[in-house]
Amino acid sequence: MANQGQGAPGGVDGALRPVVDDTVRAAGYDLEQLDVSTAGRRRLVRVVVDGDDGVGLDQVAVVSRALAAVLDEHDDVLGGPYTLEVTSPGTDRPLTRPRHWRRNRLRLVKVRPHEGAEFTGRVGDADSEDAADAGVTLLVDGQLRRVAYADVASAVVEIEFKQPAAADLAMLGERASENEEDA
Repeated sequence: MANQGQGAPGGVDGALRPVVDDTVRAAGYDLEQLDVSTAGRRRLVRVVVDGDDGVGLDQVAVVSRALAAVLDEHDDVLGGPYTLEVTSPGTDRPLTRPRHWRRNRLRLVKVRPHEGAEFTGRVGDADSEDAADAGVTLLVDGQLRRVAYADVASAVVEIEFKQPAAADLAMLGERASENEEDA
């Protein structure tokens, strides 16, 4: 598969991005990624969407139908047949924007800073993009630690198979569920 102008302002992605973004936003979600590639004689239009409460299969279907209608109106940009793939981000998606941090509140993340050693922490409060010294509060080794977004080289969610400790949740300002309090 050859990529056709991924993210390039003059490429197919760049031409479609505004209409795809508008359609996704109108459905109440955020456009996380748009890739247009060539697969044989067809184009593959891959759209990744997300929302504050995640995106379920029913919501993906609604967005997919809306996008198909819009893409059909922009057939001249695609230049022929296409396959549309709409999905939500996977758990291995890097946290690159403040909304990613907010949506993963209380989750465990592995952070690699630009300087210093890699560490793991639980996500607390996360600032919006326009806040001065915007960043996130993480619970690292039992201590709250403020990390500026600008200081993060990469961060990904760690998969957990058990609920976080009630004490960790309390430090981050969350109330533990009834089941955890009784345990």
